[in-house]
Amino acid sequence: MVDIIEQEIINMSEKLFNILLMDRTTKKNICWATDHYISYGDAYYPQEPITKELVTGRNANIISPRVAKDVEIQTKRTKEKAEVFTPSWVCNEQNNLVDEAWFGRKDVFNKSENQCWITNKEIIHFPKDKSWRKYVDAKRLEISCGEAPYLVSRYDTVSGKEIAIEERIGLLDRKLRIVNENTVTEDDWFFWVKRAYESIYGYEYQGDSLLIARENLLYTFIENMEYKFSHKPNEEQLFIIARIISWNIWQMDGITMNVPYSERPRVNTQISLFDFMNGNEASDKEPIPCKIYDWRSNTSLEFKSIVNGGE
Repeated sequence: MVDIIEQEIINMSEKLFNILLMDRTTKKNICWATDHYISYGDAYYPQEPITKELVTGRNANIISPRVAKDVEIQTKRTKEKAEVFTPSWVCNEQNNLVDEAWFGRKDVFNKSENQCWITNKEIIHFPKDKSWRKYVDAKRLEISCGEAPYLVSRYDTVSGKEIAIEERIGLLDRKLRIVNENTVTEDDWFFWVKRAYESIYGYEYQGDSLLIARENLLYTFIENMEYKFSHKPNEEQLFIIARIISWNIWQMDGITMNVPYSERPRVNTQISLFDFMNGNEASDKEPIPCKIYDWRSNTSLEFKSIVNGGE
């Protein structure tokens, strides 16, 4: 339940797994961006792309969620990369604050109690000036998302135990609950599930954590369809959701807002004599700013343009 085996996704569709590996900005694969795997060989260095061949076969279990890693490895990644995963009950309390501000009342989806939560089993009701559709469309972003515990909560981040769909507390989980409660036909359900996925975003630096986050979002979709309609999604539906995930959950250096280890040739760069006199060597390459997708306007844009107030 906790550790999704990459070969299982490939067995569903190799194309599907390739979508999950894609960096939409560079149109290449996401890179490792961590030195955790360099003992496996040159192909596992931080700047190298993650490919299906590197995470299947004899290395089928190479990538695993933090809760499934050895304590020594967890400690090493915390010291070197400040990788700290938030307990699920803390994610829930903070997500509750987001919903309290949106709904104008407390304890909409659940009530936090003793580092746990008691789920509200009643149908969620909305304020007079807001609708369930507006809630599904409301944009949410998880920064430095790791395995995306604020977006989806398939398992407890501390114990690793499975969390039932009815008890999940992620921001996307809550949107999917609303869709489950307010739609009947599969076509209507899928339309609003797609919009729910289009409304949530998250970025992460380390490629292994990013892949796990993408897998968690994909399996959340599969599990919700099985929960609602008692069958798995078809291939076309999987491709649609995976494409959205590959745009919305992206690899980025949160400080520079560029793709890690990305460089492209500079265009029309003229080297000045003063560059050499000042001891500055002009680089012929520059990093690539990350792009995300605005699904409502059907266009891509640089993430930093949003942060800087350009959009």
